[in-house]
Amino acid sequence: MERPATRLDLLKTLGDNTRYAIYLELARSPRPLSTADVADSLGLHPNTVRPHLERMRDVGLLEVRPSSSGGPGRPVHLYSLSAEAPSLGLEPPVFPMLSRMLLDLAADAGLPSEPAVEAGRSQGRRLAHRSDATPATCVAATIDLLDQLGFDPAVVVGEDDTTVGFGHCPFAELAESQPHLVCSLHRGIVEGFVDEVGGAEAVDFHDLSHRAPCRVGLVAAAPPT
Repeated sequence: MERPATRLDLLKTLGDNTRYAIYLELARSPRPLSTADVADSLGLHPNTVRPHLERMRDVGLLEVRPSSSGGPGRPVHLYSLSAEAPSLGLEPPVFPMLSRMLLDLAADAGLPSEPAVEAGRSQGRRLAHRSDATPATCVAATIDLLDQLGFDPAVVVGEDDTTVGFGHCPFAELAESQPHLVCSLHRGIVEGFVDEVGGAEAVDFHDLSHRAPCRVGLVAAAPPT
């Protein structure tokens, strides 16, 4: 029977400079990364990166899942840090703690979902002002925003709308405990961003309360007459 990896095994694995650099890239990323993503960011060949990722997965540092894009050809694997991976002090531990406390406080106070949606809309409008998005690029800019936030968007373009599925949720731990608040914040961010940029409308937002996978529909707005 194979001996499970110990914390010392994990740290020894990170003793390799390349693996440590890969680990930092994954730790700092808001979304899972592919082999090509890691290789591009570090200026390495994918064939150099791939065995390091596999080694890190074997000792329990990384989790891997297939990409949600569903494109043709060889499946793309996406890597992220596992729950057992050491933090190495890369993120302030007080931030997740503060988020949980504020969420518990809102839930205990019986806060409904609509104020959370409004708070998200305010944030979405602020994000719109920081971007160079225009009404002509609203749909593409919204997809890019979701990617930057770590939602790993999977895009399906239809005749009348664009459906964007959320392949990864950076708020997953909090959303599973209080979906009516956390998912409402996410919905508000999307709606506020789209409304402020103009040129599109966010419709058919599905979150953890729906049976369908989490997604949003983006419909191009009709030009003014």
